[in-house]
Amino acid sequence: MVAIVHRQSERRVGDEAVRSAPGVFPVLSAEILPGLGAAEALWRAFEAAPDCLASPYQRFAWSSSYLSETGDMEHARVAILRDQAGRMRMLMPLVVQVRQGLTLARSVGDTHANYHLPLFTRDTAAVPAEEVRAALVAAGAQAGIDAFAFAHQPRLWEGAPNPFARGGEPEASDAYGLVLGPDPDSTIRRVFSADARKKLRSKEKRLIEALGEIAYHRAADGEEARAILAAFYRQKAARLAGLGILDPYAPEAIRRFLERAASGDDPAMEVHALRVVGTGRILAVFGGAVNATRYSGMMTSFDADPEVSRFSPGDLLLHHLVGEQTARGRLSFDLGVGEARYKASICDETIALVETVWPVSLRGHAYALVRTALTRVKRRVKGDPRLFAAASRVRSLLRRRG
Repeated sequence: MVAIVHRQSERRVGDEAVRSAPGVFPVLSAEILPGLGAAEALWRAFEAAPDCLASPYQRFAWSSSYLSETGDMEHARVAILRDQAGRMRMLMPLVVQVRQGLTLARSVGDTHANYHLPLFTRDTAAVPAEEVRAALVAAGAQAGIDAFAFAHQPRLWEGAPNPFARGGEPEASDAYGLVLGPDPDSTIRRVFSADARKKLRSKEKRLIEALGEIAYHRAADGEEARAILAAFYRQKAARLAGLGILDPYAPEAIRRFLERAASGDDPAMEVHALRVVGTGRILAVFGGAVNATRYSGMMTSFDADPEVSRFSPGDLLLHHLVGEQTARGRLSFDLGVGEARYKASICDETIALVETVWPVSLRGHAYALVRTALTRVKRRVKGDPRLFAAASRVRSLLRRRG
């Protein structure tokens, strides 16, 4: 399936395709490429360009790992938007599938990706929203798509407006992050209060007295990553079972994806652990998607044994991780979507998220109305403690009956 719309010049590949040029943008053109292979060279060049904005979830390595292991590769498409000079300005990986009679184009990663924004150049943020939407909708019409459905769209990314977020419906939860730098010591002092640092030093000391020497460790290869992830699966499964929540990490396809993403010379995901040196026991795990400048938290777990959990191993690992990422030169650190105590305690940035639905066909317009209504209801429920508690009870009851 390939759609080419308003094409003004021969498509360029390589450096010319990703080079930004100042000036006024004319009408954009869009094409939807079939599969990742047709777009890989363009994609890798674009994400490496100094003026490209994207989250770690839009790296080719992350998206291809997810699509390969979850079985969505056959549904993969890549949308590319260009200016009239043929220069690429945006790239969006997609999964195009038929659901309940509708052909929907969604972003890659589902709930395992905190952000679904496109790759785009900073100056593209000035392009009128109508041009971006019109180009993609026209390409979608030729490709037989009923609607584009993009969840977890940050309104801003690295200070630039996200072209896919304009007109989006606010989601029930936002994401949380912090700016790193200029050095580990000053970052730690800024992020953690003096009282918090004192308590963590005391807990670390008492943990060592109870269990022996501990080490903070980053997986250096796929084998180490698999060992750490195995501990994560056990810890997370026990935690979620106690809460009556389905485990999103239980499917083998998701486990294969995580292990693949954390392998290789330049992994798309890093996994870190706090472990006991003498026994190898893993006390806490933190995993996140990474690119050159950002660590984006995907998952965390800790040993729930009261003899361990009373020392807050997850907090100890997070404290270390903030300093470690700063020392390695990353500029941003985020803890993903959803509210949590540990996020509120260290984050200084709220990343506002919206859900964007761009209908293409009449059926797509009907879907957009329903989807927008559901998002509003979810936001209202999440914002009302009584409604949220009632909804949680209903979900738990349905799971027990199921």
